[in-house]
Amino acid sequence: MGKETIKLTRKIQLLVDAPTKEERKEALDTLYRWQNRSYRAGNLIVTHQYIQEMIKDFFYLSEGIKYRLVDDKKAEDGMLNRSRSNCTYRVVSDRFKGEVPTNILAYMNYNIMNNFSKNLVQYRRGERSLANYRRDIPFPFGTIGIHGLSYKKEKKAFCFRLFSIPFKTYLGKDYTDKRSLLEQVVAGQIKLCASKIQLKKGKIYWLAVFEVAKEKHCLKPEIIAEASLSLEYPIIVKSGKAKLNIGSREEFLYRRLAIQAALKRVQNATAYCRSGKGYKRKTKAVERFHEKERNYVDNRLHVYSRMLIDFCIKQQAGTLILINQEDKMEIAKKENGFVLRNWNYYELMTKIKYKAEKAGIELIVD
Repeated sequence: MGKETIKLTRKIQLLVDAPTKEERKEALDTLYRWQNRSYRAGNLIVTHQYIQEMIKDFFYLSEGIKYRLVDDKKAEDGMLNRSRSNCTYRVVSDRFKGEVPTNILAYMNYNIMNNFSKNLVQYRRGERSLANYRRDIPFPFGTIGIHGLSYKKEKKAFCFRLFSIPFKTYLGKDYTDKRSLLEQVVAGQIKLCASKIQLKKGKIYWLAVFEVAKEKHCLKPEIIAEASLSLEYPIIVKSGKAKLNIGSREEFLYRRLAIQAALKRVQNATAYCRSGKGYKRKTKAVERFHEKERNYVDNRLHVYSRMLIDFCIKQQAGTLILINQEDKMEIAKKENGFVLRNWNYYELMTKIKYKAEKAGIELIVD
């Protein structure tokens, strides 16, 4: 029996809810300091984890070195004086004590240890390089760091304090479900989980994680929908006698190739742009078109995956099979660079998987 809930992540813009410019600047400086310490802590944690795991390969150490990665109080040949998870946490907490809340360090340690464990086999085989965390890494925190989340009518926003910093949300017109999810959290109907803060281009984003119940639909596991991803039609799906072609080659590629052509013209024109503030100013228009292309593709893939899941729900199909996807992806890589460049198989499959799980549909990739 699978879990009855699913975790949804929503990107919500935040504004510092302080009365003066000095207080807002101080809060922003604090956030950037926390981000910097988180990025440094992340690299320290993953380095210590790797050294601990590979210590047996250090054959050039003296014979008296112990290799077993357990607490020496629990095993006679243990080399650690505390648990593995506590080792790396103590390293970063001792290093950055007083500069960043320990709750952030604890969740950084937990997340990185989980990712390290997932990739451990590839690390041992030398098939994967060690993770390297960038300066703009989003930093995590637990729900214990959020205080007083509520809706303030006078500010027309949801307000809360993250540790000591006051925030209010900026939802704009909100055509999504962000406002509804926050209202349900305030009402105690759904649960808010450990989330992250991202600082990007001078703006603050809350990567909020909500735990919600899966959608309830009258689905029958014995009814199967078969879907295939292709170049002519992004998705072709059939269930019994019902069949649906979702999107088309012209619909998807026409707009994307038009954006790419405009991008190429802008790139050629950058040589004649006034430099002003250097590289960033000259390539500002180029970056804008890159973002337009990303947004367009993301939107179309969301629409296609939504139409697929709606079709399955309408046909009461409890099982969705994606047919021959591995073979198609290999052919696209070997034979057709155009397909690989312009057709986002992996992203589309990721969105289908997420929406299928939310709707309670079992997804099988053949």
